[in-house]
Amino acid sequence: MTAARRAELHLGPLRAAVEQAFTRADEDGLLRRIRARDHRVWKPEPDEISDRLGWLDIAARMEPQAAELERFAAALRGAGYSDVLLLGMGGSSLAPEVLARTFGPQPGGLRLAVLDSTDPRAVAARLAPLDLRATLFLVSTKSGGTVETISLFKYCYNLAAAELGREAAGEHFAAVTDPGSGLAEIAAQYRFRRTFLGDPTIGGRYSALSVFGLVPAALLGLDVRALLRRAQQAAADTAAAAAGQLGIILGTAAAAGRDKLTLLCAAELASFGDWVEQLIAESTGKEGRGILPVVGEPPGPAGEYGADRLFVWLRCGADPDPATAALAEELRAAGHPLVTLTLDDHYDLGAQFFLWELATAVAGALLGVNPFDQPDVEAAKVRAQRMVAAYRAAGSLPAEQPALRGAGMALHGAVAGSTPAQALARFVDAAPAGAYLAVHAYLPPAAATDAALQALRRAVRARTGLATTSGYGPRFLHSTGQLHKGGAGRGRCLQIVAASEPDLPIPERAGEPAAALTFDVLKRAQALGDRQALAAAGRAVLTVEVSGDPAAALERLAADL
Repeated sequence: MTAARRAELHLGPLRAAVEQAFTRADEDGLLRRIRARDHRVWKPEPDEISDRLGWLDIAARMEPQAAELERFAAALRGAGYSDVLLLGMGGSSLAPEVLARTFGPQPGGLRLAVLDSTDPRAVAARLAPLDLRATLFLVSTKSGGTVETISLFKYCYNLAAAELGREAAGEHFAAVTDPGSGLAEIAAQYRFRRTFLGDPTIGGRYSALSVFGLVPAALLGLDVRALLRRAQQAAADTAAAAAGQLGIILGTAAAAGRDKLTLLCAAELASFGDWVEQLIAESTGKEGRGILPVVGEPPGPAGEYGADRLFVWLRCGADPDPATAALAEELRAAGHPLVTLTLDDHYDLGAQFFLWELATAVAGALLGVNPFDQPDVEAAKVRAQRMVAAYRAAGSLPAEQPALRGAGMALHGAVAGSTPAQALARFVDAAPAGAYLAVHAYLPPAAATDAALQALRRAVRARTGLATTSGYGPRFLHSTGQLHKGGAGRGRCLQIVAASEPDLPIPERAGEPAAALTFDVLKRAQALGDRQALAAAGRAVLTVEVSGDPAAALERLAADL
């Protein structure tokens, strides 16, 4: 039995509506039409649909290439490489991160880490332990021009050239990109060891089973064919019907007001939740509709969860985590709808990638949105570019007068109150029914900060019952950013921003020392641009700039709530 078929449904108050939706989908031939690539499932016109359906059969098309990927990995091992650092964002980095974190080091494989932050402390921390002579930098972007990825490439290339020499530096880089992209040109210019070209008919968030996920899988030493065969089993008729059922449940729940898809993930599958988060949020959050994925939320008693929730429990093997199993049982007893998906082993991730891609496409059809475009992502990019242009012209970002100062914090935006604690309390208390709080942390990822963010999320839910999300910037811009601007408008966004020292320069050109921009300036420009884009979309935004230890500031805010 494949992982896609091992589903248990406890639909509670959604049962009647879901059964009706199952019947309608069967009568309409929904899955058959998706397999036939009928764009009218989603929209009358084929734009950004007909040319975005290559994910439907990519697993079968990639299997003959598995040997080539394995030969590349073997050649690196033979040349003395031990580490891979993947430079990428969103769909280019999340699936590789899932595989690296879920499987861990494999016998004969390379160690793989992901760098998807422009915070200078995060950049320095990721690079510090690496022996550049034994490291391959895997530069991954479908468009070939993602600003964070190209900035990281230029910085890392200069490090490699300084230590290894210009002649040898290119051998320590490989590219994964689409044909004809800017990165493909860069790879040729700087004589990368290898360039892998993706399928341009697959969008980034649907690319896990293409070269964007499988090149890293091969480098890790995984059995690429096993992943692909599990995916093909999930695409078979019976299993695909189960994926379609999941999509119908997601869409029906959202239409009934249960638009907070809350994932309960086994610890070993935690990073898979981050991949699902991007897929669901960016695919459905548009045209004033959408499903909010709630990932990594600290658990609480069933009574703290509102009637806007749909729970999906992802478990692996026959012995689930007892605490999560107890929570799932409590949620079922309280009447919350719960879907349980069980993986036989880690290779069932291949099946789960396809399962969720098809389910998301089905949910998009029920919601009436195109699940393959991202119309609101560009808004934040454009505003960030303006901030960068202003910095280049004036030597500083545009100055803003905070609405409130206190306790080592400066507040901007939707500020009501005379202290930061009071302003935050009023901000979350003003949330209407069915809203959520999204915490956008433009901070260096760290264990202490993770814990403080979780404490803040617990405090908000206990106080208000709101669902909460949290993401590090700019990473979340490539994941949930579309939904926060294009969704139903129920999100209230809390930005936490801190300057990072020491800063790191971004070379103007790879191989040359001149730099007019730094990573911290880029990060703060992205935070400013996103705040402006959110405000322009009518979203409530509160920005808290903290000085000193950001984790300590978050802990104070959580305690005050």
